[in-house]
Amino acid sequence: MSWLFLNCYNVNGMSWKQKVNFGVVGLVVLLLMPATALAGQFQSSSTDYGVNEVFFGSGGALNDCSTSYCAKEAIGETAVGNPKSTNYQARAGFNTDRSPYLQFIVNGTNTNIGVLSTGSTTTSNATFSVKSYLSSGYTVVTVSNPPKNNTYTMHALGTPTASSAGTEQFGMNLVANTSPTTFGVGPVQNPSGTFSFGTVSAGYNTANLYQYIPGSTIASSNSSSGETDYTISYIFNISNLTAGGNYTFNDVLVATATF
Repeated sequence: MSWLFLNCYNVNGMSWKQKVNFGVVGLVVLLLMPATALAGQFQSSSTDYGVNEVFFGSGGALNDCSTSYCAKEAIGETAVGNPKSTNYQARAGFNTDRSPYLQFIVNGTNTNIGVLSTGSTTTSNATFSVKSYLSSGYTVVTVSNPPKNNTYTMHALGTPTASSAGTEQFGMNLVANTSPTTFGVGPVQNPSGTFSFGTVSAGYNTANLYQYIPGSTIASSNSSSGETDYTISYIFNISNLTAGGNYTFNDVLVATATF
């Protein structure tokens, strides 16, 4: 488990029109959750029966190894790929791994977002990626409270809202934006949209609108998926009434595979 740290320092004391200085910000927090293996290790099963690695064709091997070399082999495959419908999916081909997994990686490091003022919006980005295999999909949930200074919590946007400098706001989305500035990017499918299917959840998928609700799903896939790269875009706005001081934000994201 890692954390997103938002350290804020009071600049001009506790006056009514104070500025809030946000110091070092750790960009993102991610929790790596291993996928759970299917019951009995069967890839297709019912209450009474199960089959594992059923194939039609001449044959193949995932790990054909000697002391110095390894190879994956397939002869006479009749089908390859990931055919699926709303309720079912299959992995076709000899070179398929039977072990389900969930990969969740953070790519960001720390950054300094400087001093906040009522006259402008401060922005920041963080990135993470998710990949799942032999699952029915995954969800990514943000579970932390908004930035907090002792007993004072910054106002988090409960619905998708445009940034407004001078109004206390904390929010985020996971798409490309042009307001309050050009920043962020939508999900990137790797190697392509043919193999990767991650999407941004409602409330976080509209350009130039931001929200933050602890416990809400921010990204998901409804099937096994190749890697999807996500970018979180944060906004920070303060008003003349925003309390100065040292704010901390531990943004914990939890990824869970579904079966």
